[in-house]
Amino acid sequence: MTFDPFFFMKGIQGKLGGSQSGQSQQQVAFLRQLQREMRVEETLNIPLTDLNVIVFDIETTGFYPEQGDQIISIGAIKVKGNKINENETFYSLVRSDKLLTDEISQLTGLYDTQLQQAPPLSEVLFQFFQFAQDYTLVAHHANHEKIFLQHASWKLYRAPFKHRLVDMSFLYRIAEPDVKLITLEECCEHNGIPIIGRHHALEDAKLTAQLWSIYVNKLNQRGCESLKDLYERLTKA
Repeated sequence: MTFDPFFFMKGIQGKLGGSQSGQSQQQVAFLRQLQREMRVEETLNIPLTDLNVIVFDIETTGFYPEQGDQIISIGAIKVKGNKINENETFYSLVRSDKLLTDEISQLTGLYDTQLQQAPPLSEVLFQFFQFAQDYTLVAHHANHEKIFLQHASWKLYRAPFKHRLVDMSFLYRIAEPDVKLITLEECCEHNGIPIIGRHHALEDAKLTAQLWSIYVNKLNQRGCESLKDLYERLTKA
């Protein structure tokens, strides 16, 4: 059996709180139907040069959703193989019921007045999943995104988060095992990508999409042509 470190939990144990008001039965039905129709295993053998992915980023008020930290923006862009679809993007602020700290406002450029007028998470997450459909998701150091999407999906819809989520850091490890890259800035500088709009969810997603495009090519040069190849090499790394 192939070890798959990116196919995260199919369910979340325990209760994470009651459903947030605002989501409709239609939204819940759509998301559950989408999850039933997902064929995440089929993506394993698709060549990376043909794989459809959604590269995305979230900005949050902190690191711990179970302690009340919230998503405040989501940005995403579609990529096929190493081709970035500049015209197919998603971005939305998310309403927050807690005041932002000065540190978060300075980091993200977002302020309470903007978030108070934004749509609720139930609506934004539904729109994001409509945009993403059953595409493979990609994020830089994806554990942060995984934790928040798992928490929100279960809290809002009583449904597990079932998308395949690929962490860019694993691509770095296999493509350039002798190079230690951690932050998004370091990865961009190493690959000659100008850093624009840092800590804006859509701009960070675009930076990560450029990295995905580059590392799909680097992996191919190493004979790593699919997610299955990537997973198998990770078990030996």
